[in-house]
Amino acid sequence: MHSSYSEASSLPRTALCDLLGCRHPLLLAGMGGVSRSELVAAVTEAGGFGFLGMVREPLALIRTEVERVRQRTDRPFGVNLIPATTDPQLLREQVELCIALRVPVVSLFWDVHHAVIARLREAGIVVVHQVGSATEALLAQEAGAQALIAQGVEAGGHVRGRLPLMELLTQVLSVASVPVAAAGGLADGRDVARVLAQGAQAAVLGTALMATIDSFAHDYHKQRLVQAHAGDTVLTEDFHINWPLHAAVRVLANSVTCCERGDPSMAERTVIGEEEGRPIYLFSTDSPLRSMTGNYEAMALYAGKGVDRITSIEPAGERVQRIVAEAAQHWRLLEGETVDVASPVCYAADVERERHAPVIARLDELLEAERAGARVTLRSAAHAQDGDMRALIEAVHRDEVKWCAMLMRAIRSLQGTPSSRTGAFYAKAMAFEKLDERLAFLNRGQGWVVKKLRELLPMVDDASIRQGLTEMLQAHEVNLDKVNSRLGLARPRADAVPSQAGARLE
Repeated sequence: MHSSYSEASSLPRTALCDLLGCRHPLLLAGMGGVSRSELVAAVTEAGGFGFLGMVREPLALIRTEVERVRQRTDRPFGVNLIPATTDPQLLREQVELCIALRVPVVSLFWDVHHAVIARLREAGIVVVHQVGSATEALLAQEAGAQALIAQGVEAGGHVRGRLPLMELLTQVLSVASVPVAAAGGLADGRDVARVLAQGAQAAVLGTALMATIDSFAHDYHKQRLVQAHAGDTVLTEDFHINWPLHAAVRVLANSVTCCERGDPSMAERTVIGEEEGRPIYLFSTDSPLRSMTGNYEAMALYAGKGVDRITSIEPAGERVQRIVAEAAQHWRLLEGETVDVASPVCYAADVERERHAPVIARLDELLEAERAGARVTLRSAAHAQDGDMRALIEAVHRDEVKWCAMLMRAIRSLQGTPSSRTGAFYAKAMAFEKLDERLAFLNRGQGWVVKKLRELLPMVDDASIRQGLTEMLQAHEVNLDKVNSRLGLARPRADAVPSQAGARLE
């Protein structure tokens, strides 16, 4: 490791780092075919965390790749599987092999597969689930996922959701009670620092680590990445063989996406390459690998929108070290740190945190309540049969997400760490099967928030935080009246609302 890189690194060690056992909050995406043992080992040795991309791979290859990682490093790593694209029998065998090999972490993607998550958890394996929406984040958590990856639409490869990363990350953080990593178009240290400042506990890199000496991507693909710009990427369903219908991918534009290869939905399959005797078909999801021959230009050239910041091919470990060092510099700027990390003046942050402790505690209490409200409204909107009622609940949900983000920013600005817990109010509210009764209970909780905001505002010195809390108060009062009007109820008294601060739902 280059000492200049390691000395410059002062990124926070997050709860997700502790869960996965890595030094830096930087993860290698489990890219199918591309993330093999050489790349995974290089990333983990550099302090990040790597996932082997083993979707649909035979058991012999999984065993070999796991063994090769362990020959190169003694650090923890993971395996990425995708149930939706894998034959059920092979999937069961893959899961059991990961258990037998004592793989410490398994990441999953696409549909939430309860049985797979349960089996992995039963065996003591940490389960990470990548999601494309707040609804999926809830489903994955309820199924047992211990961490989430919020994947924005900027991501290369298969893309589950359609929201920009920063918008999706805010929504997922508002309903998550487990650590959340961010993925989608991230390619340099500035990107990493930005998502950490937004509340993510790690950044996930794919394209940036594909364009390295250690990745198993074919040199043709790597060179195309170095030459590409963000505008060269397209989101398309043209590459569909081996995946469920309507599964979009972000790739570099080529003869397929330019409609020069015919209709992707045609029944007849055309062979355009080979991998150790296995045919590679036109319109398949296979990307060019070292082990392939054929027409690489017509294959799926996966690339995220951060591709224009990738200008060379270098060893993966060096890229990780450089990105971490850059991220640390930007992190210090975002956090307002202008002194040397060894200076006693740094203790000023501890003093500030202690001074603001009462306000931070109250902001955290509100944050836990707003998380509960965001989860209740997200679930309730899906249950609403009436269009006007659904629109009202969705509007309240958007507000809850907005205030979660504001409260997290406020807590961080006071040198605090936002809580990841969700108030027990969520379970109590969801116990009401009738939607009207649930919303009436929700509004009593909203009244509690109004009461707490009025108590908190006189305690806040920071003008920006006070402005945000004032807007939050006004919005809650408006929503109280809207929901009560829809239900034909009067606004609840502030002293007659259910407590949010008792037992909590982890």
